[in-house]
Amino acid sequence: MASFRLLNYAGDQHEPRAGILVGGGTVVDLQDALPATAWARSTLDVLGAWEEACPALHKLADTKPKGVALASVKLMAPIYYPPAIYCTGANYMAHAKEMSAEGSGVDKAVTQPYLFLKSARHCMISPNDEIRLPGVSKKVDWEAECAVVIGRKGRNISVADAMKYVAGYTITNDVSVRDRAYMMRQNVPPTSPFNSDFIGIKGFDKSAVIGPYIVPAAQIGDPANLGMKTWIGDWLTQDSNSGRMIFSTAEQIAYLSERITLLPGDVVMTGTPAGTGAEQGRFLKKGEVVRMWIENIGEVRNKIV
Repeated sequence: MASFRLLNYAGDQHEPRAGILVGGGTVVDLQDALPATAWARSTLDVLGAWEEACPALHKLADTKPKGVALASVKLMAPIYYPPAIYCTGANYMAHAKEMSAEGSGVDKAVTQPYLFLKSARHCMISPNDEIRLPGVSKKVDWEAECAVVIGRKGRNISVADAMKYVAGYTITNDVSVRDRAYMMRQNVPPTSPFNSDFIGIKGFDKSAVIGPYIVPAAQIGDPANLGMKTWIGDWLTQDSNSGRMIFSTAEQIAYLSERITLLPGDVVMTGTPAGTGAEQGRFLKKGEVVRMWIENIGEVRNKIV
């Protein structure tokens, strides 16, 4: 059975066109290849019909369909738009310890995952788009994350069943502001539970890189053993493995589903490992290129402007 990767590329009017990558270098347009198939209209529709669509796309890939060279298209974010982008904070122990004022990290035995939201339409950018620094901040950080894409509607999902709801995996960069003055609400005591400004820290425009593809779960190998790397220019700053998560992907999905119904196309960013700028006192600068790679998924590359 031939493998494929689900993607969007820019059409003639710069609209997202659903496609699959086959053979490592050919992009097949789904509406052209499957004109009578309703779910072929968009990748979000594909994910909404995942149990039917996934085997059909494998079958399409098996036919060695005609397409265009990957190098000749502009890749766009692989979903327009996710119903929600869920983000998990402090989910790698080394990073959690560095980011904690007490240096204590996270004790999984006595707490639960720490999640927040990004707005898909405001925050999402494509895998090769420019990251524009917000003018209010002088400390903008990078966070490479392995993200799961949900392929089945679910509520109150058990940890044991959680991975059955995953359609595939992609790469995300949770671009973050670290200036303390901008992270905290003015004139609110630091001990107050209402002190943090999450829109300012995490939810600003163009703060979520997603791409380059969605790799189906069955093709990913062991999702708890994927190499992860980030380079700023030639400097390797994050070099880790998805197996170092505190809360597993299944545990994060189960936790979310106890509180909210998960929908096809939802993206769950599962946390970043050590090696962010905040841990090193070094932040993104205009003109730099951030490159993030995750094993068996691919790479995103974004210039800072």
